[in-house]
Amino acid sequence: MGGAQPPHGAPPPRDEPSREPEAPVAVFVSDDPRACEERAFVLTAVGIPHLIALAPAGHVLLVDPARADAAREHLARYAMERRVPPPARAPARRPGHPLAWAGSFFYSFVLLAVAYAIGSGLGPLDAYARGVADADLIRAGEWWRVITALTLHVDAPHLVANLAAGTWFGYLAGRRLGPGAAWALIVLMAGAANLIEGLYGPAPHHSVGASTAVFAALGLLAAHAWREHYPLRARWAVRWAPLVGGVLLLGWLGTEGEHTDVMAHVLGFGCGVVAGLVIARPVVERALARVPQGVAGAFAIGVVAVAWGCALGA
Repeated sequence: MGGAQPPHGAPPPRDEPSREPEAPVAVFVSDDPRACEERAFVLTAVGIPHLIALAPAGHVLLVDPARADAAREHLARYAMERRVPPPARAPARRPGHPLAWAGSFFYSFVLLAVAYAIGSGLGPLDAYARGVADADLIRAGEWWRVITALTLHVDAPHLVANLAAGTWFGYLAGRRLGPGAAWALIVLMAGAANLIEGLYGPAPHHSVGASTAVFAALGLLAAHAWREHYPLRARWAVRWAPLVGGVLLLGWLGTEGEHTDVMAHVLGFGCGVVAGLVIARPVVERALARVPQGVAGAFAIGVVAVAWGCALGA
């Protein structure tokens, strides 16, 4: 049987025109062919067909319009994942405390006043002996010697050297932490160093001099500066410079000279480092900042005064 014929008078059927394919869409353009190849690899990994073409604008990555949104989303994720974070900034330079010199002034005043009183015979004739850090007597309970010994010196050159070094390092610590807080920590850490040496060092052992406090100030400075800078993504020499510099100064200044108490210097530096690391913690630093500098400074002077009161009244 033949096929059905169209009704008489009806127009003959016409073929539907074929729909032309849509032009591909550019999802990435770059002058660098390697950048296009990287993005093409990403699209290959997620199964999106693509084509790299050369156009006046550069190398173009083309995809089917139906897949364009998905392709752009994958490329955006890839761009975020490969983005290199900016290098860490150095912490903002803290303004130096304007009264840092006050702590160094009182340090010098105390050392000179004690030297004058001892040299002029004011008070008991054995005042010097009552203040020396004697290991046997410290173990027997005379704790004040760990503080009073910091204010005694064997001769004028010894005193002048500790005045110069202590004034400078104390000033720097005062600039960073405030004079009251800095000197309160220095006195406590130097006393702790003398106490450790008195309790666990060789006996009999006698020690005097503010050099233990000088190196406690140096350790405090070095550790606090290092703790602020060590998270930086920089060369190790930059990150560790404060601590390495402090150790070098300890070796240079703390091991030379006749009758130098190297152990006291090392312990002073070590105790200062511990204090610097602790107070650099944000929670401790915030708590310390709430203490008025005058109160902290009065505490430091009070510790020395109470120690000498105990020594002279014993």
